Amino acid sequence: MNYWLMKSEPSTFGIEDLRRAPRGVEPWDGVRNYQARNMIRDQMKRGDMAFFYHSSCAEPAIVGIMEIVREAYPDPTAFDRKNHHYDPESDPRQPRWYVVDVRYRRTLKRPVTLQEMKLLPQLADLPLVRRGNRLSIMPVAQPQWDLILGLAD
Repeated sequence: MNYWLMKSEPSTFGIEDLRRAPRGVEPWDGVRNYQARNMIRDQMKRGDMAFFYHSSCAEPAIVGIMEIVREAYPDPTAFDRKNHHYDPESDPRQPRWYVVDVRYRRTLKRPVTLQEMKLLPQLADLPLVRRGNRLSIMPVAQPQWDLILGLAD
């Protein structure tokens, strides 16, 4: 099993939106970064777990846990001219962008803030806390996952 951190702006799609989705499942769409796309397409597997991270908000933080329940498939928003994630260069016969389906597992008892994580030497290698890292999806090592869960519960 792999562990991930996936960012979303709560004003666009937050942990509560995922919780309220039918069966708690939604596609994680709109990723338009090649490195993040490659992780979705090539590395994320059914059964992997991911932290739900609220970004671009007053207090960026890990707020919940979700599970990958469907492996990569072409992102339909890339082909939809009415969607703000539309990519005119993307071709359905050779998709450029991919999604995975995620399922809500739970909201953490308390958010684990970015500021809090930056203070912990054990998380110095977590891509989230490294300067200049703006990826919306990143791997989390199991010891980091366990530490963060311990902080939240």
